Amino acid sequence: MVRIRVLVVDDHRIFAESLAAALAAEPDVDVAAAGSGPAALRCLERAAAEGRRFDVALVDADLGGNMPGGRTAVPVQDTNADGLVDGISLVAGVRAAQPAVRTVVLAEKDDPHRAALALQAGASGWVAKDCSLSRLLTVIRGVLRDETHLPPALLTGVLRELTAARKHRTESERLVESLTPREREVLRCMVAGLGRKAVAERLYLSPHTVRTHMQNVLGKLGVHSTLAAVALARRAGVGPVDLAGNVVERGGQLA
Repeated sequence: MVRIRVLVVDDHRIFAESLAAALAAEPDVDVAAAGSGPAALRCLERAAAEGRRFDVALVDADLGGNMPGGRTAVPVQDTNADGLVDGISLVAGVRAAQPAVRTVVLAEKDDPHRAALALQAGASGWVAKDCSLSRLLTVIRGVLRDETHLPPALLTGVLRELTAARKHRTESERLVESLTPREREVLRCMVAGLGRKAVAERLYLSPHTVRTHMQNVLGKLGVHSTLAAVALARRAGVGPVDLAGNVVERGGQLA
């Protein structure tokens, strides 16, 4: 029997433990849980090093806290120095660190805008947290066959969001071009979901300098949160920096 290795990433402990227990009852599923983005990446890295890679990561859309209007993000100055800012950024981080791992976002409510952002970040599915276990298992098995799963009610809205994103790409590219080379490096690290401390270590800068660069990036892009900056960067085709320090652009090319 081929076993499916699933990582549940949710900072709501009771929900995470309940979901992990339900999935573990399936005869072909092995489950682990992580309560934060950094913990999830460490778990994925450790498993890969030990030759027991995860197949699917189930990521809480609201990982890291809530903002008004149902958007999830943490201002740069409040970002956990070791952490990722939100669930969608974690999706991008997993994509950069472990491209073979499929990610499925678990959401409290349907949101076409955020679902489109999740797909652009590399997610293979968007599922309601209150869906049945059988539905979730169908999605897990489906994404392992390279399927993309969205609730039918979201399809029209997500397509509209993706179409609008294409129209906005030219303006996004212009804004990104206004950044200095170092600010672009910092932005790529943000797209990968890295926090201030991790960016400082990767670019050999002080955390204070990185904070200044991040604030400059937000100002030049005309946004007020890391999530918004990352969304704009993705529209402009800016890829995340990978663990080896390369830059991954759309289409799989390195720059």
